[in-house]
Amino acid sequence: MPRIRHERFDCSPGCTVEGTLRYIDGKWKGVVLYHLLEGTMRFNEIRRRIPNCTQRMLTNQLRELEMDGLIARKVYAQVPPKVEYSLTPRGRSLEPVITALKVWGDANVTLAPEVSQAA
Repeated sequence: MPRIRHERFDCSPGCTVEGTLRYIDGKWKGVVLYHLLEGTMRFNEIRRRIPNCTQRMLTNQLRELEMDGLIARKVYAQVPPKVEYSLTPRGRSLEPVITALKVWGDANVTLAPEVSQAA
């Protein structure tokens, strides 16, 4: 049974945290946002940076990020088609959050296997 999410985020102090996480909780969304911090990228550039993500999954994650207003998709009318993705101002506002996640991960993620072995 899927988790029931709040419709409104004024119910408790932590609800806005849940609301924020809703935007980046896809399996690859945070990684996509992290790479787009470097600048505009084409689909295959993003795909090369995330080799474990399937084309279908990346397409879905990009669509959701676009619908949430975090990235912009620009299509050029040419053959072959050219599509570029970039952060919107709203997406760029997540830079301190994404950077903090990266810093925390650099300091702590390597510890995870040791913790699970001890348990």
